[in-house]
Amino acid sequence: MTAAGIDYVSRGRFTLGLGASGPQVIEGWHGVPYDAPVGRTREIIEICRRVWRRERLEYSGRHYTIPLPPDRGTGLGKPLKLINHPVRDRIPIVVAALGPKNVELAAELAEGWQPIWFFPEKAASVWGAALAAGRAKRDPSLGPLDVVPATAGLAIGEDVTGLLELGRAAQALYIGGMGAKGRNFYNDLVAKYGYEAEAAAIQEAYLDGRKDEAAALVPASLLEGTSLVGPRAWVAERVAAFREAGVTTLNVAPLATTHAERVRLIEQIRDMRLIGTAAGPAG
Repeated sequence: MTAAGIDYVSRGRFTLGLGASGPQVIEGWHGVPYDAPVGRTREIIEICRRVWRRERLEYSGRHYTIPLPPDRGTGLGKPLKLINHPVRDRIPIVVAALGPKNVELAAELAEGWQPIWFFPEKAASVWGAALAAGRAKRDPSLGPLDVVPATAGLAIGEDVTGLLELGRAAQALYIGGMGAKGRNFYNDLVAKYGYEAEAAAIQEAYLDGRKDEAAALVPASLLEGTSLVGPRAWVAERVAAFREAGVTTLNVAPLATTHAERVRLIEQIRDMRLIGTAAGPAG
């Protein structure tokens, strides 16, 4: 209902982002078991699309049953449908996913897939098989999968490479502290990228409370490979690398102190002709 409402007030410009998160957040923040994240995501997507089509909702899945059966509630539940008429009967869904089964699900069912820290030269070895498996089962009516990496830092100039350092603390937080040992999906990703020793060292330092040390351990090549920070010609080469690796929409975070500077950066990257940017289509 919230998605349908936001789609209405935005005149059909809303995209619903979904993600399975991890056990620390789901159990520690939401208070529900972290079981079957892929299966639950699949059913949520199916339920949302039925709601937006204004079907009288009846759903019997492995994880969700709607209406709730009488023996599990008051017995007053009945099939309902959305009162309002959404602008679109299929609001685009983008699934944030890193693990192979979740990435496969995104490629099969969602309009878009959002990975974090997309490294063009390493992406195929990490996600290629899962994307291929999901696309093989994809309904053609969904159209091509929109590959929308999470925000890449953007700065263009001859003296901007120092801005890469701004990403250290955030990457250290995710690699080191966003999950327990053995259940940190961001740590797993960096290890798959070839930084296994560094990922382990960052996590050890971060969980031990040595956060500055953890940040210092983030590889410079990881910061560089997942960002768009450098001279114009170099950024243009990186945009081309993202495109060649399958990225279709590029989210960017302009690293600038004023609105005018941020707009200028967006205009520059728009001219590099990627299919889309956070500011809209690039043509």
